[in-house]
This record gives sequence, structure tokens and C-alpha cells, in this order.
Amino acid sequence: MPEDTRKQVLVFRHGQTEWSLNGKHTSISDIDLTDKGRQDAVALRPIVAQWKFSLVLCSPLKRARETCQLAGLDEVMEIDPDLTEWNYGQYEGMTTEEIRKQVPGWGIFSHPVPGGETPGDVAARCDRAINRILETPGDVALFAHGHYLRVFAARWLKLAPEQGAHFVLNTGSLNRLGYEHENRAILTWNALRLEQQ
Repeated sequence: MPEDTRKQVLVFRHGQTEWSLNGKHTSISDIDLTDKGRQDAVALRPIVAQWKFSLVLCSPLKRARETCQLAGLDEVMEIDPDLTEWNYGQYEGMTTEEIRKQVPGWGIFSHPVPGGETPGDVAARCDRAINRILETPGDVALFAHGHYLRVFAARWLKLAPEQGAHFVLNTGSLNRLGYEHENRAILTWNALRLEQQ
């Protein structure tokens, strides 16, 4: 069945946390939003109010759930474990600089994560979410995490998960995936505001 090229997927990275502010890898640690993170989430309200979503999926982690709630979508939010952040294993809570003291040149997209996930593991979860989105008529919103959503964008474009390295994604950012003609495309990425088109 051909894909509905009118579909748009709004992708929201959760608001700022103390660990994201300090560059610490945060997967399963359930960190609260900072005051700024909460303000950024509330600022999403007028944006999401412009849309009628058929499906709103959210990571089970508190920082994503709170962002979704403060954006005004808590009543329609559906928790999906496939949207959980990349599992950083032994690198949980560490910064890239700290990891590179042990493994020079280390990067999440290019090096192993002891006790954690591979890019392929994260891609498999992204692919399940994408298949679910494609099977849902209408527009969809996702609330999730930085590295997960970078892999998600790569997989939306049918690229290898490692290509997510090229999609920088700030906390509280607004992103829109969709189509140009029959091709999946990034319509808006890492923006502070979003215009419906």
C-alpha cells in the first residue's frame, strides 16, 4: 500500500534537564525537567494547538511525559516503550569527555556501548514506531529523546541508524517530518518555532 504523503510527524525532544544541560548521557535515569525545561514545554502549547493528531506517542520516561503533559497533550498521550532513549549501559550519567578519557575518539554512533544498545537495536525500535505511524491515518506527534530521535530521523529517511550523527537536536526543539512528493523528508529540524504548512 502506498504511503499517505500528506501525513506529517511532529517530533519533540523533551525539555532541558540538569543532565542534558551538563552533557551527561541520560537513558533510563528518570531525571526531572529544569524550570527552563518546563517553560520550553509550556511554550509548545500554541504550536500543538494548531494540529489535530490521530496519535500522540510518548516515551515512558518522566522528562518526556512531563514535556508532553505541559504541551497540553496529556489526555491523548499514549506511552510507547519503543520511544525510550538509547540505553547507554555503563556510560549512563557520563559526559562524552569523560568517556573519551577511557576510549579516545569515542562516539555514540561509531563505538560500542558496554552493557547498552547498538545503533541497530535503537533502529529496530524506531522502525516499529515508524510502521505504527504509517499504519495510522492522519498526523502524529512523538515526545522522546535526543539520540533516539536522531536515529528516528535517519530511519524515517531510510538511512542507516549511524547517519543520525548528522542530525543535531537540542532539548525542547520542534521538528517536522513528512514528504516532498513521494519521498520521505525532513520539513523542519531543531527549530524554536514551527509553522503549519
